[in-house]
Amino acid sequence: MKTAEELLQEKGSHIITVSPDTPMQEVLRTMVEKHIAAMLVAEKGKIVGIWSDRDLLRDVLNPAFEPKTTRIGDVMVKSLPTAPHTDTIFQLKDKFLGKKVRHLLITKDGEYIGLLSVGDVLINSLLEKDDELIQLNARCNWNYYEDWQRWRKKKK
Repeated sequence: MKTAEELLQEKGSHIITVSPDTPMQEVLRTMVEKHIAAMLVAEKGKIVGIWSDRDLLRDVLNPAFEPKTTRIGDVMVKSLPTAPHTDTIFQLKDKFLGKKVRHLLITKDGEYIGLLSVGDVLINSLLEKDDELIQLNARCNWNYYEDWQRWRKKKK
């Protein structure tokens, strides 16, 4: 089973960040252009927050939220959900469900090495299951069991 670090190696571990004083309109434009659902906020080279499309749903209901003037630092989430680079796909799925988040920062030696989404993990989980089924079918199929075919019902 793949680890978080292996998933990042396949996906790419480039981390896109903006500064806390970036206007939300610019953040949203970047998210649309880069096809990402979450933006990391960095200050002096250190990640200090995250803001996602789910947060937009909350923020847009606030009358004070104005995309041209509101800064991401004012609305970002400061508690950063993380997982170690050694976590397996199964452990990552467990964290996504348990923490009720859709993005996890992956850590290694006390540093952030990338960001995985629940979609990244679910796609890889399904691909692993598909590979397992292909391997199982290659080892054991009905032809392997000589006379078992007679037990299968014939379709009309």
